[in-house]
Amino acid sequence: MPRVHYAWRVAAVAFLALVMASGFRSITGVLLIPLHEEFDWSHETIGLAVSLNLLCFGLGAPFAAALIERFGVRRVVAVALGSIAGSALLTIGMTETWQLFLLWGFVNGCATGAVSVPLAAIIANRWFVERRGLVTGLMTASYASGQLIFLPALAWLATFDWRWAALAVALAAIVLVLPAVVGVMRDRPEDVGLRPYGAPDDWTAPPLAAGSAFTAAVGALASAARTRVFWLLAGTFFVCGATTNGLISTHLIPAAHDHGITQVTAAGLLALIGVFDVVGTTASGWLTDRYDPRKLLVAYYGLRGASLLALPLAFDTAQAAMVVFVVVYGLDWVATVPPTSSLATTHFGPQAGVVFAWIFTAHQLGAAAAAWGAGLVRTETGEYTAAFLTAGILGLLAAAAVPLIRRRRSRFDAPLPVPMA
Repeated sequence: MPRVHYAWRVAAVAFLALVMASGFRSITGVLLIPLHEEFDWSHETIGLAVSLNLLCFGLGAPFAAALIERFGVRRVVAVALGSIAGSALLTIGMTETWQLFLLWGFVNGCATGAVSVPLAAIIANRWFVERRGLVTGLMTASYASGQLIFLPALAWLATFDWRWAALAVALAAIVLVLPAVVGVMRDRPEDVGLRPYGAPDDWTAPPLAAGSAFTAAVGALASAARTRVFWLLAGTFFVCGATTNGLISTHLIPAAHDHGITQVTAAGLLALIGVFDVVGTTASGWLTDRYDPRKLLVAYYGLRGASLLALPLAFDTAQAAMVVFVVVYGLDWVATVPPTSSLATTHFGPQAGVVFAWIFTAHQLGAAAAAWGAGLVRTETGEYTAAFLTAGILGLLAAAAVPLIRRRRSRFDAPLPVPMA
């Protein structure tokens, strides 16, 4: 029997780290109602803290990607996990809003930014030639679904005391994820004397990054920003963040609560979205290996926009309408990531990892804007309807913008072979 290529072990550990890290970040959505009830902090104030979390999460990603290029995956991810655990433990004693902003806004945001979607792209590009799109889809699905699948358990713990949920995050980071990362994760295939999975015999390792990580991150942005494709990918990914993490992850539970749905039941709806996202994003990775990524993005953004426009009606009709929304929206949750990553690889070659991280920053800027904006809408109007309708329109606009990205075959990387069924 042939041995399993070490790339799959690395991908499995990255899968675990991404699932858990996404769960660690998602606790902010669970904390909104308990913190409001215990400390009388407004939805707008807590939403602003979540917005800071998303902003640091996004801005930290490109610098984390550059640090990974300079110091390696294992070191950077291990430090990030330790920071997540520390911030969660300190949160238990939180009593003031500045502590919320510091611990869950700044520290948790920066640390989880190092263990996020750009990490999935880096692992897939370093360790795989064949199955690259599929692996990107699987790991992206793990990240997006982890934050949703963990929500019911965290919401259940929060019904006793929200501090139990914070303690669970700290223990999971230290006991489950950190040992696996330290024990199994390796930075590159050549570290274990291998070529990437599916690489030809004449494959040669790319040169290692040298110099300042800050300079590398800023230099990649300066180079990419001179191209139209970067701004189109960043702009559409801004909409992706605004219509997922910022809006639904943060505000679906309180919006459902406004319509008489309990917090645990609403968290279950988010978890169900996560289940369908595993199917949708994995399928998106498979499709990205075979079809024009631009056509996939048009379909994904258009479907997402339409589903968000229908959400206010779903809240006010039968439960079956909410189930339909969960299925349709869940299949499309972050299906945009594999084709966006593929287009970044095609257009930016050796700098694709850091450039994609900057594109992901735009994603989180959109999420931050939506997290704060939807909270403001709720405070001013007493409901979330305008926020959902605005997000739906943005999704349709993103679908219209994608065809402006020109098609191009990468001059840096050979076309990916189509795996045999």
